[in-house]
Amino acid sequence: MSDLRISDRGRVDHARPVRFTFDGKTFAGLEGDTVASALLANGQHLMGRGFKYHRPRGVVTAGSEEPNALIGTTRGPGQFEPNTHATMQEIYDGLSTESQNKWPSLKFDIGAINDRLYMLFSAGFYYKTFMWPKSFWDKVYEPFIRRAAGLGRSLTYLDPDHYASRYLHCDVLIVGAGPSGLAAALTAARSGPSVVVVDEQAEMGEALLSEPSVEIDRDQVWGWLASTLAEPASLPNVRLMNRSTAIGYYHQNMVGLCQKLTDHLSDVPADAPRERLWRVRAGQVILAQGAIDRPMVFDGNDRPGVMMAGAAQTFLNRFGVKVGVRPVILTSNDSAWYTAFDLADAGCKVAAIVDTRTDIPPALMQAAMSRQIEALTGYTATATSGRLRVKSIRVNPVRGGRVGAARTIACDAVLMCGGWTPSLHLFSHTKGSLEWDAKAKAYLPGHKTEAVHIAGAGRGLWGIAAVLADGAQAGADALRDLGRKAGAATYAVTNDRTGTGITQKELPTDRSPSSAKAFVDFQNDVTAKDIRLAVREGMRSIEHVKRYTTNGMATDQGKLSNMNGLTIASDALGKDIPQVGLTTFRPPYTPTTFGALAGYHKGSHFEVTRKTPIDSWAVENGAAFEPVALWRRASYFSKAGEDMHAAVNRECRATRQSLGIFDASTLGKIEVSGPDAVEFMNRMYTNPWAKLAPGKCRYGLLLGEDGFIRDDGVIGRMRDDLFHVTTTGGAARVLNMMEDYLQTEWPDLQVWLTSTTEEWATIAINGPNAHKLLAPLVEGQNMSDAAFPHMSVAECTVASFPSRLFRISFTGELGFEVNVPARHGRALWEKLMEVGKAYDVCPYGTETMHILRAEKGYIIIGQDTDGTVTPEDAGIGWAIGKAKPDFVGKRSLAWPDIVAKGRKQLVGLSTENPKDALVEGAQIVLDPKQPKPMKMIGHVTSSYWSEALGRSIAMAVVQGGFDRMGDTLHIPTADGGSQAAKVTGSVFDDPAGDRLKVE
Repeated sequence: MSDLRISDRGRVDHARPVRFTFDGKTFAGLEGDTVASALLANGQHLMGRGFKYHRPRGVVTAGSEEPNALIGTTRGPGQFEPNTHATMQEIYDGLSTESQNKWPSLKFDIGAINDRLYMLFSAGFYYKTFMWPKSFWDKVYEPFIRRAAGLGRSLTYLDPDHYASRYLHCDVLIVGAGPSGLAAALTAARSGPSVVVVDEQAEMGEALLSEPSVEIDRDQVWGWLASTLAEPASLPNVRLMNRSTAIGYYHQNMVGLCQKLTDHLSDVPADAPRERLWRVRAGQVILAQGAIDRPMVFDGNDRPGVMMAGAAQTFLNRFGVKVGVRPVILTSNDSAWYTAFDLADAGCKVAAIVDTRTDIPPALMQAAMSRQIEALTGYTATATSGRLRVKSIRVNPVRGGRVGAARTIACDAVLMCGGWTPSLHLFSHTKGSLEWDAKAKAYLPGHKTEAVHIAGAGRGLWGIAAVLADGAQAGADALRDLGRKAGAATYAVTNDRTGTGITQKELPTDRSPSSAKAFVDFQNDVTAKDIRLAVREGMRSIEHVKRYTTNGMATDQGKLSNMNGLTIASDALGKDIPQVGLTTFRPPYTPTTFGALAGYHKGSHFEVTRKTPIDSWAVENGAAFEPVALWRRASYFSKAGEDMHAAVNRECRATRQSLGIFDASTLGKIEVSGPDAVEFMNRMYTNPWAKLAPGKCRYGLLLGEDGFIRDDGVIGRMRDDLFHVTTTGGAARVLNMMEDYLQTEWPDLQVWLTSTTEEWATIAINGPNAHKLLAPLVEGQNMSDAAFPHMSVAECTVASFPSRLFRISFTGELGFEVNVPARHGRALWEKLMEVGKAYDVCPYGTETMHILRAEKGYIIIGQDTDGTVTPEDAGIGWAIGKAKPDFVGKRSLAWPDIVAKGRKQLVGLSTENPKDALVEGAQIVLDPKQPKPMKMIGHVTSSYWSEALGRSIAMAVVQGGFDRMGDTLHIPTADGGSQAAKVTGSVFDDPAGDRLKVE
């Protein structure tokens, strides 16, 4: 066993060794170790390389805020994850890990040349370096940046892991299982409400394991921890969730949790999810997330072996690992002294305690003297030495603002603590205000926007006694707000250890040689000089400083760097910290896998597949399917030996020549009913509706406030107070728009809106023989051309099924749409197929539907429009009620830009070579020989081969298209050539509409 491992210390199992690999080398650890603790136990401090300068880097913290020790982990075949925190990843037999951001090896990295060329990489270098010459961008700068950017290597294969998600409701959610969180849990749980306690660590209460000092008996603390956890764990109203990180705090007390389920297991059950995303809705939330050690800023503070004092104490007391045998403690507050005492008691030779303060509590000085630890007060660190691990630290006395003679202290670890930063990221997610506390030298929670309570160090409280009492009070406050009475809470551990949040004064590194690097953001390699440079170059807002330097933009979201960066920026600006402000914290709290966020939504479960009532028949009859929004729709029905094009050509011929049948059940349907239904329709749609008689249909056009087309569809008036509205651009979006206007603009109207898309199965029947097929099956409606002309609707019976029957067509052929209750959809389809055999009925899919409608020039919203097309642009200005006083979007139609010449307009395109089919989305130019970048005047919106016309057809939006009839335009192709096409009208077949009539 390594001399750095203490056999009787920590929460690891000393009887169960574990073997894993790091960069191909096998290391031994113990069950309960993390990768970081196991490597440190083996004397391995070097774990990565800096992002920009590629400097050697080691572990800095012991938690999820770790900026340096990010590793790649391979858990099994095809199970790789980059940027895993070595401080959080538990080891198990067979785990394979690797360092990142190095080549060819971690110890010898070619990229370290950047450290010598540091003058080229100052703050904002990417804004300055890559601007000239412009010709270098494509061939030199961009490829270089792409190769250098990013941390770790991304996956090149599908993630084989499974992920899950669940919802949870509780009365009280407690985030953090430290002393204040456990105290709150005890108080709340004893009164009976449902309580959930979450903590991201493997073992709850681990924060307490770093707490013991000379003032507390360690066995007493651990005993208290065990009893504290045992009580709520035994209660049916309490759920304890370890390895669970609260990643986001959202409106109405919704908290997102990411729970790791199997990353710590060597033998993972088959199909067990790797992670689970929880969406927790809580009556009250208690944030007991504690505080994070604040780094100190000095030259060489990034060397391996330089870490947070609290992290060293965690490695010692939780894992039984000494991070060094001769450490130096560098601090500006009380808490790090206790780290020195713990290490000394564990057998380490503490070289010195270096404190920037001169007024030290006598009890601390006495405790240091009793352990023969030299205490240097009023000293500051100015440099470190060592290539792959720190070997010494240089310290200088500071008196009256003057720096005295330097002293170099040999050491193998530097343990720093410049104060504590309350962890308030989740609180900030709620848009709660943060207020600067001059005494704590930290931002503390202010005005609250949610039912939340903050406990312990999150409120700037320090010491066991204080945080226990505050946690109990937070639990009582949560019960009070729930309307419950809190019981009494007692605690056995009563030490009065304190630690101030004194912010370290910026060290005089800027007066050191120009090569000095005092890092503020370890992951993004941001130095104190970078922040001062940003201020000199005009950055006044802390948000601008952040983006110019990338300080706080690493994966730790500024947990370690924000306060130091803010302090330096405020000093450079000559302003107090509150005047400079604070950057914004956003979810997630820690990096979260895409798999956890996606949950079950991958592969065939990526979206819920909505199927029509006729879908099963299509499956049985060999349909090829395509996703259309959330629906699965039959694309075409192929016969033996047919490819898609042959099948679609056959379906087009059959429909034009005799009879085609189409499943249109996905057509959006909304009922608009009520005494004011007509007035509502008049206000929403461009068309007039008052004179439309019941039993008649009309094409309806819906605009946005900007005058651009949002949706269209055929609308039937069933009764005076009931309209059957069909939509083509998304029923849910249209319904939301209608509800918005009804509830916010016209609440006085008595109108009710009902989505009926799933209520009706819809079958479209088209072709010359459509009437012959349908008429004998209809009861309750005269089917003659005079009694039931085109654009009519009736409630009747079709093949004994109750129906809403429309005589409309989206193909240009004689057509009907039969709506029956969804449960009868397949039965009606089969009946029509059986009767239709006499007319060689042909089922067709969406591909054929698109071609048939394009031959007639019928537009599809969202395909032939792009959100900037007006009715006049689309050639359907006739759908605007000129005499209507108002409708949604009417005023916008008069804007100068809307009626200006040169707008893009929808036209047809006829290719010079009839067999050439244009590519949808292809750009259109006037001259294909013009230099790049070419002037684009439009793009192709729809393009098909028309079997009926024996040539390709296309539709496009073109600048001034209506004035270009007969002009030849050009469509550049991917091979460097171009296709020529003549501008035509958008109606290619039967422009007179003769086929809509009953023969």
